[in-house]
Amino acid sequence: MMELKEYPFKVGLFGIGLEAYWCQFPGLRERLEGYVEVVESKIAAYGAQVVNLGLVDTPEKAVDCGHQFRREDVDVIFLYVTTYALSSTVLPVIQRAKVPVIVLNLSPEASIDYEQFNSLKDRTKMTGEWLAYCSACPVPEIASVFRRANILFFQVTGMLHDDPYVWKEVGDWIDAARVVHTMSHNRLGLMGNYYGGMLDIYSNLTLHCATFGGHIEIIEVDELSFLREKVSAAQIEGRVKYFEEAFDIQSDCPREELERAAKTSLALDLLVDRYKLGSMAYYHKGTGNGNEDTMSSVILGNSLLTARGIPVAGEYEVKNAQAMKILDSFHVGGSFTEYYAMDYRDDVVLMGHDGPGHIQIAEGKTKVRPLYVYHGKVGKGLSVEMSVKHGAITLLSVVEKVDGTLMLLCAEGESVKGPILEIGNTNSRYRFSIGARKFVEEWNNHGPAHHCAVGVGHITSKIKKLGALLNIEVNQVC
Repeated sequence: MMELKEYPFKVGLFGIGLEAYWCQFPGLRERLEGYVEVVESKIAAYGAQVVNLGLVDTPEKAVDCGHQFRREDVDVIFLYVTTYALSSTVLPVIQRAKVPVIVLNLSPEASIDYEQFNSLKDRTKMTGEWLAYCSACPVPEIASVFRRANILFFQVTGMLHDDPYVWKEVGDWIDAARVVHTMSHNRLGLMGNYYGGMLDIYSNLTLHCATFGGHIEIIEVDELSFLREKVSAAQIEGRVKYFEEAFDIQSDCPREELERAAKTSLALDLLVDRYKLGSMAYYHKGTGNGNEDTMSSVILGNSLLTARGIPVAGEYEVKNAQAMKILDSFHVGGSFTEYYAMDYRDDVVLMGHDGPGHIQIAEGKTKVRPLYVYHGKVGKGLSVEMSVKHGAITLLSVVEKVDGTLMLLCAEGESVKGPILEIGNTNSRYRFSIGARKFVEEWNNHGPAHHCAVGVGHITSKIKKLGALLNIEVNQVC
């Protein structure tokens, strides 16, 4: 059995100041430290483990801070610019830590109380009060140094208190960084072989490892067939009962097909546990042998895996397994889909796919229907029929570009009510703000593979931040 260590997601935080100020302006340091503590509590509220190193006010402390962040293995750093500070108290931190940095340029209030400020009369007290509002002052200096040092940085500008925009942005950055962390530790299983002739789905596996990190495990279908033989009759009976709870099983589904699917579902669980998989892509036809029996009975088991955070993409579509894992890591689903047809009367695009679906984002309970021809391939079996929940949706495609890089392509739309094709597949009706005709043309112009992933909600702002942290291109169609 393979054992993996747990590597927690960590967020680094530090504020900056100038040591010379503390003796000149009594109380300023404590006030600024209080600001940093506010930020720490806000970040922690998003479920992040925070490594807060407090105020860094000398170049020497900056070096120590960089080493400590590196020892703590933080995934991203928030730099809170509390007041003016020298850029030499910032650069060593980020150079040593070598993780993305988000600069928080946050004023403690919407504005200075000018009347009260000017009534202080004492110029020293006035300067100390001004410095407590001086967050914007050193940001250009820091930005200039980051650019010249070839360090990617991102900014959130606003107020420490009573500014929903700021904390939504911070939350989005945390979510995006968490997905980077998840992808970098993910183990993607590839079982079987490519579907012959679909040239658009062939992928550069090294490129995916270089871009997202993680590990790719190549798995033989024979191993899944072998694991099926380890499943007991009692286990099969228990899994069939679980199917009856999880799915809306139609009356024409043969008992023997449910048992066959249950046997394969249990074997899939064993396979996933053996290799500690976090996602998988698969395809294998099999002809007149045990592998045909195995691979024509995987849909229910793969749907259960997808629903529990191990997304499974059919047709050996590596890029879409990655897109599904990204959406699932954002906790919005991530179901396998492609164009089915256009409905010009209702101005919607019909999208879906055969094979597994993300039953956690289904509109109602997912139906199970029998197939008498296994999607134009060999054998027979059971399949799932579902629509994505009505309401806001996001499409995501991982695209391999001609220049040898990856790109994220996304679009926001709406899953709407209406007739679907009752053919035992996942399928939905999607409406887009730019209209069905323009959507498909704009989407196709970016050259994605014909598969993509769909999740619930509008999260393109998070996807753009994910792309920024990975330093890859992101395009939004609508």
